[in-house]
Amino acid sequence: LFFLFVILGLTASKFFCPNLSAISSSLHLTHNVAGVTFLALGNGAPDIFSAMAAFSHPHTAGMAVGALFGAGIFVTTVVAGSVALVKPFPVASRPFLRDVVFYMCAVFWTFLMLYRGTTTLGETLGYLALYVIYVLTVIISAFIYNRQKNSVNTTVQSDSSFPELNSSDSSDDDDGIHCLIDEPVQQVYESEYRPLLPYSESTSHILLSSLNPVDNRRWRRKPLSWKVFKVLKFPLEVLLLLCIPVVDPDKEDRNWRRPLNSLHLITAPLVCLLVFQSGKYGNKLIQDQFPLWGLVLLLGLFLAAIVFCTTTNDHPPKYHPLFALLGFVVSAVLISAAASEVVSLLHMLGVVLSLSNTVLGLTLLAWGNSIGDCFSDITIAQQGYPRMAISACFGGIIFNMLLGVGLGCVGQMIQTKSNVQFETEGLLTWILAASLGLSLALSFIIVPLNNFQLGRKYGIFLLVFYIIFLVIALLAEFQIIHT
Repeated sequence: LFFLFVILGLTASKFFCPNLSAISSSLHLTHNVAGVTFLALGNGAPDIFSAMAAFSHPHTAGMAVGALFGAGIFVTTVVAGSVALVKPFPVASRPFLRDVVFYMCAVFWTFLMLYRGTTTLGETLGYLALYVIYVLTVIISAFIYNRQKNSVNTTVQSDSSFPELNSSDSSDDDDGIHCLIDEPVQQVYESEYRPLLPYSESTSHILLSSLNPVDNRRWRRKPLSWKVFKVLKFPLEVLLLLCIPVVDPDKEDRNWRRPLNSLHLITAPLVCLLVFQSGKYGNKLIQDQFPLWGLVLLLGLFLAAIVFCTTTNDHPPKYHPLFALLGFVVSAVLISAAASEVVSLLHMLGVVLSLSNTVLGLTLLAWGNSIGDCFSDITIAQQGYPRMAISACFGGIIFNMLLGVGLGCVGQMIQTKSNVQFETEGLLTWILAASLGLSLALSFIIVPLNNFQLGRKYGIFLLVFYIIFLVIALLAEFQIIHT
């Protein structure tokens, strides 16, 4: 189970997100559009694919609901509370209220679906449309704000009697947008070690260095615990580097590695074929004679030979952005496969330990998918960006819930050609929904009453709220509390 969570985290952070960033850059999308579409998908990929995998069977749908609701409570209480404890700050008012209202609507809609025990295709499409409305709201509000800000700046600059506006005053709506864009706070200094005279590396050296996931400069600075974990992940990272291309628009060469990228044209399609839907297409025969994987291998060899012979090591080809699309597809297939295995293992664990799917979802699955967000948001807050961190707490989980439930339901409808049926697990499901709704309602009331100041008292309140919720949920699971 730990191994699968490592695969989910590595694939999402090292391959899925960078390729999505490269795709949005190649399409010349604005940060507004990219933040609430491609890059939000990258941040929430493990949650969404886990939910879709759980929704594929009615008896595990409760796990998806538990995971999405559990992750929602965890992020909006533990993560948000930790951010407030680490760095008390005034929250951006409009994005905060906007995100809370949209999330409350999503929670209420999901609660209605659970209460009725079924949902239709029209309701599911409406559920997905709510996310589209959210995206449009973010984009339009940011456009209006930036237009007003530019107008004010032009007026002020034309009047010398007024001081120039401080550029450090961040807009409310920008905070809600940047939260969804997973940008590192500090870049690795690459140009520092760039030689004065260019040199040409051999093809074999480029291949070996490309497959080495260890940065010697970072290795020297990191603590022992990080090094031990890195050694444990090393074989897995090498395998992923061998199978998934990564295009990095922040690098001068966009991470072009001629020998490795040529090899990707062989390995990436084979991985997709052998992993997609548990590898059911891997042994498929063409006209009962030639294996499909053999055809894919031959096609990959042909394309790899063309790319290797028509390109150079120093300059990426014009079609290099297409490798980002290939990396995106392979990453999505691997994440989906790993998420399916996580759901299956948790379901088996629940049978062995006599635990419900819902409690497994709101604990192990929710914690596993959210622990990365927890550490990253706290780190961002410690480095002086608490607004970005708190916005990520609310903005990202809206995306996860709306697309996780929506796409999961649509996928099940396509398979079964009927309405989706939910097997709710009694009191625990209602405790979960009520707790999440109550935490959002209290934040919606308390934060404005405190003039949108998030202090340590508010952080302690959120952490205590989560502990109380978890105790009540476990008491209900073991039937100490019952109807």
